Amino acid sequence: MDAVQALMGGFANALQPTTLMWGFVGCFVGTLVGVLPGIGPALTIALLLPLTYHVPATSMFVMFAGIYYGAAYGGSTTSILVRTPGEAGSMMTALEGNQMARRGRAGPALATAAIGSFIAGTVGTIALTFFAPLVVDVALAFGPAEYFSMMVLALVAVTAVLGRSVLRGLVALSLGALFGLVGIDLQTGQARFTFGHQPGLLDGIEMTIAIVGIFAVGEAAYLAWQGRSAQVGEVATLKGPAMLSKADFKRSWKPWLRGTFYGFPIGAMPAGGSDVPTLLSYYTEKKLSKNPEEFGHGAIEGVAGPEAANNAAAAGVLMPLLTLGIPTSATAAVMLSAFQGYGIQTGPGLFSSQSTLVWTLIASLYIGNAILLVLNLPLISLWVKLLKIPPPWLYAGILIISTLGVYGASNSLFSVGLLYAFGLLGYLMRRFDFPAPPVIVGLILTPMAEQSLRQALTISQGDFSALVTRPLSGTLLAIAALMLVGGPLWRYLNRSR
Repeated sequence: MDAVQALMGGFANALQPTTLMWGFVGCFVGTLVGVLPGIGPALTIALLLPLTYHVPATSMFVMFAGIYYGAAYGGSTTSILVRTPGEAGSMMTALEGNQMARRGRAGPALATAAIGSFIAGTVGTIALTFFAPLVVDVALAFGPAEYFSMMVLALVAVTAVLGRSVLRGLVALSLGALFGLVGIDLQTGQARFTFGHQPGLLDGIEMTIAIVGIFAVGEAAYLAWQGRSAQVGEVATLKGPAMLSKADFKRSWKPWLRGTFYGFPIGAMPAGGSDVPTLLSYYTEKKLSKNPEEFGHGAIEGVAGPEAANNAAAAGVLMPLLTLGIPTSATAAVMLSAFQGYGIQTGPGLFSSQSTLVWTLIASLYIGNAILLVLNLPLISLWVKLLKIPPPWLYAGILIISTLGVYGASNSLFSVGLLYAFGLLGYLMRRFDFPAPPVIVGLILTPMAEQSLRQALTISQGDFSALVTRPLSGTLLAIAALMLVGGPLWRYLNRSR
């Protein structure tokens, strides 16, 4: 009942005209960036981080949530009409949805994706509403040792899951950890890695600069390195309205529910994400289908299930972020930096220290889902026109916005130089296939992990064994070790067979 009462208070705040306006803007912008190939929610939120200096936290996070959910909606439009998935979670939608579009069934494909996204997002948000307080109750039992182990688990999870190579993920994480140590040591007051007490580095590296540099400037530099326009593929023709027939609805509603069942719990895991549940959903629908021969040629179940799983996973990703302070995706990592920009500490204490913000954010997810359903179906013809904008024009605008945003927030040319240094790093990582999210996660979580480790060792009088002898702490470290070696070990055993 406490959760219901708190949610009602959240709705009262979320339905205020100003907050509702920010939510609508977030949904519109999120759908827009989801439609445009190559621009995702992480990059968009990173570009908007300078606004945190001027906009209240509640309004800002309501807009960020709208962008996050809206990008998942908009990505289906690109996948179906152009066969250009913006992220791994849209791969299956691109496979089946584009085949439907080529057969003149783009309308039903877009409709089942939008309605499935609405259902899955709503169910996932309901699960977030009632399960998040339970997770918080468990997490409140954590001490410094458990917090350190949880940070290690978060670092390993992001490193192991994001990117194709664990080694490259660890290299990226090490870079992020090094950047996280720049500045004045809170324990001793000594400056570390500040290049002769450079004033711009004494307070540490500003996360906004690092995130915008790596995601925005680095991506623009990578596009320039390709040396071509990188035009999008042929846009499928939209014939008729985006509606479902009775037969299409009958074939879609069970995949919507099954996709939701896969998406939320897997997305909520510390090593979650959207690619695994969408693949599982596609495999399940193909096995259960009465028309398996249609898969690969435009089966509507192959769009409905994975798209529902993708959006349910988006709700699931917010669970570890809000309750434990663990980001399990690039977007969650950027949102975590926004919390810290407002001086808000995510984790178990968030629900008590910032209860109004949290419940307004959760309520806005319900409202945003309804807004997105209303926005997506009527505006599909507009999104189709936007798909024809050349990507170089988009990234030229992103470079200008990035530079002006960072300089406007800091009034420092040193910050602009740092922005482009991180942009060069982002380009090199993109060029040589190193995952970027571990750098951001390392930058954010390393100072927190360091503080927790020092506190734990102070309590144990310097005894490191306390990290593994405490049951919960030891379990978290064991899970982290298993995640780190499990994938390579499994591949080795398969090769041996």
